[in-house]
Amino acid sequence: MSGNPAKRGASRTAASPATRPVTLGDWIGASRLRTLPLAVAPVVIGTGAAILVTGVFHWVIALTCLVVAVALQIGVNYANDYSDGIRGTDAHRVGPARLTASGRVRPRTVLIVAFVFFAIAAVAGLAITIRTQQWWFIAVGAASIIAAWFYTGGKRPYGYNALGEVFVFVFFGLVATLGTTWVQALALPQEAWLGAIGAGLLACAVLLANNLRDIEQDARVGKRTLSVLIGRRATQVLYTVFVLLAFATTWFLAFFYPIAWLASLALLAAGPAILIVWTYRQPRELVTALALTSLTSLGYAGFLFWAFVG
Repeated sequence: MSGNPAKRGASRTAASPATRPVTLGDWIGASRLRTLPLAVAPVVIGTGAAILVTGVFHWVIALTCLVVAVALQIGVNYANDYSDGIRGTDAHRVGPARLTASGRVRPRTVLIVAFVFFAIAAVAGLAITIRTQQWWFIAVGAASIIAAWFYTGGKRPYGYNALGEVFVFVFFGLVATLGTTWVQALALPQEAWLGAIGAGLLACAVLLANNLRDIEQDARVGKRTLSVLIGRRATQVLYTVFVLLAFATTWFLAFFYPIAWLASLALLAAGPAILIVWTYRQPRELVTALALTSLTSLGYAGFLFWAFVG
């Protein structure tokens, strides 16, 4: 064997990310844990609204709803990794490298993992359907998985045509929250609707922060997100409006459920996020704004749950 061993060691140390072995941490990172509060929040709000109606905590159904929501969220994150990776959209993205785009994992492997999580969500959803005998819920579950896939998948992904926020509001706000309430209470009180609107608006705000971060790259590769179409300043305004409107729902509810005023404490996370969105200099800074907004949704949901059951 020829060559200096020290140099060979240095070469291995300096190996590029594309040649570095994939670790469990890489897979966990690709699941985008910072977005998981967006899956948890609607279930928490919906469960609180259901307890308000029935006075009973159906914890098995609630936990199963949580499995559905989290599995769908992780599934769509891996599906996005796959679809954006094979399209080349993530080739020069800001933030952590994706599994597919980095070339360290075969696209087919990422796709299989995405569908494994979709299958987990489907099985859990079927269990809820059998338990509640709400057979039309199968169609809701199917629509949710289809929407998750076609966000960036398929020939004409709606996420590439400025419709991401619409579908996020519908599925991560209305469907997730109201569905959770319905399967536990067989009713949809106004509290569930208002909470669903708030959860949906915060989820849309997270998406706006994400797309604002990638606005230049998305424009270059032809990904027509809402941020690309309306521009940076309008995105900053819309993000702020979404966050404040979400809190406006809690201020209205507080007249009937005083504990809901405490939801304003979540502004301790939302306020800095808004400041970052308006003052950032490097796109990477918006990763923090995204994470703070996601955490805001969890605090928001927790205080609404307390208000409904307290």
